[in-house]
Amino acid sequence: METKKDKRSFFERLTGSRIDEDYEEPKTPAKNEKKNGNNWIEEENEEAELSLDLYQTPTDIVIQTMVAGVKPEDLELSIARDMVTIRGKREESRIIDEDNFFAKELYWGRFSRTISLPVEVEPEEVEATEKHGLVTIKIKKVDKEKKNSVKIRSI
Repeated sequence: METKKDKRSFFERLTGSRIDEDYEEPKTPAKNEKKNGNNWIEEENEEAELSLDLYQTPTDIVIQTMVAGVKPEDLELSIARDMVTIRGKREESRIIDEDNFFAKELYWGRFSRTISLPVEVEPEEVEATEKHGLVTIKIKKVDKEKKNSVKIRSI
């Protein structure tokens, strides 16, 4: 009769292996990480990559990203016909001794993201808003079907 400790999971029965619950994988910092004096792993990169959503409507390309804790005036947005770059910096204003942390997961510092757009846009026709940390950028698509009739005048 199998005791609770001897009971095998579906995966263990399927593969014939045993999972050693006491085994702990040794953690070594990645090549772009370093440990500080309190064993916190810190990134050595200068800028973190900003995560975002990118989608389209019939007339616009829409980009949404979370930048909680960043003032809109601390964000930089540059737009070309086929590319968008968002840059900013999240300042840490609290002063807490490192020995008093139990977990430290929030990102503080510079971040950016450059993304190639799937269609051409009008860089001058942009609406960017921020509400509760969510930045929404709407950029008009280039209307390739748009035609203009021009009257020819005599001079």
